[in-house]
Amino acid sequence: MPRPRKQPVAKEASPSRRRFAVALRAERHRQGLTLEDLAERSGLTWSYISQVERGLRNITIDNQDALARGLGVELRDLLPPDEDAGPGVS
Repeated sequence: MPRPRKQPVAKEASPSRRRFAVALRAERHRQGLTLEDLAERSGLTWSYISQVERGLRNITIDNQDALARGLGVELRDLLPPDEDAGPGVS
């Protein structure tokens, strides 16, 4: 009899991951795009993008770049500075 699979324990998203997630969703909404639209443009799946926007996925830099290109923005535009870090630190 197969053993039941353990569900992975969700690690709390880092502040950087949360900032990226918020900026990604805001830009997608600003452009009036659905998850499906961005998936088609970026080559990623809509379910993966949804998990990224909710801070559930630890996204790679390559996938961050794919999403930025899909939105037609620079990656740095989706990486807002940490406002608590102080001057000159992001």
